[in-house]
Amino acid sequence: MASPTPTVTDSALAGLREDLAGQVFTPGDPGYDEARVVFNGMIDRRPAVIAQCETPEDVSNAVLFGRETGLPIAVRGGGHSVAGSALNDGGLVVDLRRMHAVVADPENMTVRVAGGATMSHLDHACQPFHVAVTGGRASTTGVGGFTLGGGSGWLERRFGLACDSLLAAELITAEGKHVHTDAEENPELFWALHGGGGNFGVVTSMTLRVHPLPAFGFVMLLYPAPAGPEVVRAYRDLLADAPDNAGGGAIYLTAPPEEFVPEELRGTLLCGALVTWAGPVAEAREFAAPLFTLKPAVEMVMDMPYVDFQCMLDDPPGMRNYWSAEYMTAFPDEAVDAFCARSDDMIVPSGMQHVMFPLGGQVAAGPTDYPIPWRTAPWGVHPFAVWEDPADDARAVQWVKDVRADSQPWSTGAVYLNFTGDEGQRRVVEGFGTDNYERLARVKATYDPDNTFRFNHNITPAA
Repeated sequence: MASPTPTVTDSALAGLREDLAGQVFTPGDPGYDEARVVFNGMIDRRPAVIAQCETPEDVSNAVLFGRETGLPIAVRGGGHSVAGSALNDGGLVVDLRRMHAVVADPENMTVRVAGGATMSHLDHACQPFHVAVTGGRASTTGVGGFTLGGGSGWLERRFGLACDSLLAAELITAEGKHVHTDAEENPELFWALHGGGGNFGVVTSMTLRVHPLPAFGFVMLLYPAPAGPEVVRAYRDLLADAPDNAGGGAIYLTAPPEEFVPEELRGTLLCGALVTWAGPVAEAREFAAPLFTLKPAVEMVMDMPYVDFQCMLDDPPGMRNYWSAEYMTAFPDEAVDAFCARSDDMIVPSGMQHVMFPLGGQVAAGPTDYPIPWRTAPWGVHPFAVWEDPADDARAVQWVKDVRADSQPWSTGAVYLNFTGDEGQRRVVEGFGTDNYERLARVKATYDPDNTFRFNHNITPAA
């Protein structure tokens, strides 16, 4: 039987409002409904209190308020968790979105990122200096949750995962205390933040290493869906031994109603081959030459500021979302055939994307000690269901599950948890690896023994 939701007194709320430089929303307040919207339209939760924090002191006061009133505490950064972990029903949301400052330091090749910043904030701060950090594949993703969960993106084969660039973090613990962590200070906590997510406290700022990115280009080729198996095989063979500058993916998607798409193909299912390139597009074009021999119906070849490319595949807000992933030991022809055949079950037209993408490069070459067992996989499969009509919910969710099932013969079992929703505790352990999970549980017991921060891919504190 669920515990009854604590009742928050008017005096307690008044105290919180007085303690915060930011703003507090409760049901019925103007702005409350807007404050509880997340990007996944399937999520409709009604917190008792939303504390929009502006400073680390606000965060500390909000956490202590939650503990004192007995309200369950969720933490919102970008609000991009597909499971809606940024919200709860009847609890407290510590909302960091007002804390979005990003300060680049090109002289020291670092950037300081506040806890509520999105990829758009980060990329715009870095672009004038022609530097970058591996970012999420959408500009609306929160930097905090993305990085703490590992951080997989277009630049990962060149610069490694986002967490590989994490140099330091400031966080507020479940006791409302400020803690600094880096490789020398609180090193076990620092280790845990390289993949362990938001289990250990509210990260109010991070310092990341940035990397030179003087140029960025991409090649996007679109083919009629029946050509998919040939295209995916060619893409697999091309990327298998690619230089680290190359990234991207083979993607089934609905052709957008854009001028660059022939009118007869708009709204139909196409197979795309995307090559991203951490360098000038002329190099990308030369590298991708074998893909042009397959006679694409659409060719996009261009240099583009990385900050602009990051916006190209953004999800429209308010759509319904369900995703997952499998990380593969190999991608043989049988896996290609299974991957391509499952595109027949996609909702067309819709925002669905059926993606296979390369790892390797600096992902595989990066630190092996972090709780990221999936980083050695050469390939990932990412069924990304985005649709509009609630009547399609069961079909979309089943499609994602079917893609996962198709991939099982080649799956490593490990998974990037940021690509998953609530798939059960066993999946969480697989995401970290059993030995890593046990070590993370000991860190959790040190910093959050009561599991205050549990709206996440949760780690149970060690006994």
